[in-house]
Amino acid sequence: MAGCAATRTQEGTGEYLDDTVITTKVKAALLGEASLKSAEVNVETFKGRVQLSGFVSTPDQIASAVRVARGVKGVGTVVNDMRVK
Repeated sequence: MAGCAATRTQEGTGEYLDDTVITTKVKAALLGEASLKSAEVNVETFKGRVQLSGFVSTPDQIASAVRVARGVKGVGTVVNDMRVK
C-alpha cells in the first residue's frame, strides 16, 4: 500500500488521475477559447496546481489563458510561465 501513497513531491494514484482529468479539462477549455486557437500553450497539473507554459502572440492571450484555466473545476492555482513570441 505504501507504493501508492502520496508524498509532498509525488502523487498517489487517485491524485494522479484527478490531475490528468484537470489537465484534459483545461486543454479542452483553452481549445474552446476563440482567442487562443493559434496559441501554443502546454498544460501540466500537480495536485491541482496548473502550470501554463508555451508561446502566445499577445499579452491579452496570456491573460485569457490564465482566466480560462482558473475557471476549470478542480483547479487550485494557476502558474503562468507563458511568453509572448
